[in-house]
Amino acid sequence: MQQAGKFSSLLQIIVFALSFFVFQPFAKAAEEENFNVGEMIMHHIKDAHEWHITGPEHGGTSVYLPVILHDNGFKFFSSKYFYHGKEVTVTSKDSLTLHYMEGVGPAKGYALYHEEIYKLNNEGVLHFEGEHPHNASPTDLSVTKNVASLLLGSLLILVIMLTVAGFYRKNGAVAPKGLAKFLEPIIVMVRDDIAKANIDKHKYHKYVPYLLTIFFFIWINNMLGLIPIIPGGANLTGNITITLFLAFCTLLVTVFSGNKNYWGHIFWMPGIPVPMKIFMIPIELIGIFTKPFALMIRLFANITAGHIIVLALISIIFINKNIAWAGLSVPMALFISVLEILVAFLQGFLFAMLSALFIGAAVEEAHH
Repeated sequence: MQQAGKFSSLLQIIVFALSFFVFQPFAKAAEEENFNVGEMIMHHIKDAHEWHITGPEHGGTSVYLPVILHDNGFKFFSSKYFYHGKEVTVTSKDSLTLHYMEGVGPAKGYALYHEEIYKLNNEGVLHFEGEHPHNASPTDLSVTKNVASLLLGSLLILVIMLTVAGFYRKNGAVAPKGLAKFLEPIIVMVRDDIAKANIDKHKYHKYVPYLLTIFFFIWINNMLGLIPIIPGGANLTGNITITLFLAFCTLLVTVFSGNKNYWGHIFWMPGIPVPMKIFMIPIELIGIFTKPFALMIRLFANITAGHIIVLALISIIFINKNIAWAGLSVPMALFISVLEILVAFLQGFLFAMLSALFIGAAVEEAHH
C-alpha cells in the first residue's frame, strides 16, 4: 500500500509539472483566436536560439544563447536582443500575415524569422515573397539549443565514462560500486550482445569503443530530450543533421574496415555469370549508402514522432477548449512519455547493433 501511495504521489507531481511547464504556453496560444497546432508543435521540436522554459513565447522564462554571426567580421551578442526586440507584423503580396522579430542593440540591422537570421534591407525591413524572406543572410555560427545540448550531453558522457574508468584504474578488477555498478552490465551488453555477436570474434575488440560511444551518445541525449523544461533538454536526435552525422560515421568505419572479401562481393560477386555481375555492381554500390541512410531516418523519425504525439495529445484540450478533455489526453500523453523512456534506450541499442552488423559484414573473411 505504501508503494502504491508513493506511485500515486509521483504521478500527481508529474501531472502538476506538465500542467505548469507545458500547459502554460499552450493556454497562452489557446487564448488567441486561432490555435495553430502544427505551428505550435514545430515551435517546440525545432532548433532555436533560446531555451524556452515556461511562460509566453516572448517574455517568459528563457535561457538566451549566444549569437555568432559572420558578416563583414564577426559579431557576438545574446539572442535576447532578438527575442526582446521589436515584433513586426507584415502582409506579403500573397495577403499572408507574417511576424518577425527585429533586433535591437547589437542585433540592430538583423531580423529573426522562424529561427533564421536575415539582414534588413536599406529601408530597414524584411522583404517577403509569399512566406519566404528574400533578404541576404549572414553566416550563422550561433550556439543554438541543439548545439548547447550536444555540448552538454558530450560533457556528461565524458564525466560519466572518466568516473567509471577512474574507479577501475584505482581499484582494479573488483566488484563495482556506485556508478560503475550501474554501467558495467550495460557496457558488457554492448560488448557481448552487440559487438561480439555481430563482428568476427578476433576483430570485434577494436570496434567496441566506437559502438559504446554511439550507444551512450544516443541514449543519454535521448533521455535529456525527455526533459525539455531544463537547460540540456532538446530534440537533439530528432535533428536530421545529427542523425546524418552519426550515420556518416558508421559509413566511414564500415568502408575503411572493408577487406578484400567485402569489396570483392561488391565489385565482382563470385559464383554468378559475368553479365549478372555487371548488372549487380551499381546495386551493391547503392546498398553501401542505403544502409546508413536507413540508420539516419530510423533514429530521426522515431524520436521526432514521440515528441509530436505527446504535443498533439495535449493540444486536444485547447482545440476543444474544454478542460474535461484533460482526463483523456493527459493519461495518454503520460503513457507515451513513459514509453519514450524505453524508446530512448532502444534507439541507441538498434543504432549500435545495426552499425555492428554492417561492420561485421565488412570485416568477415571468405568462407570456403
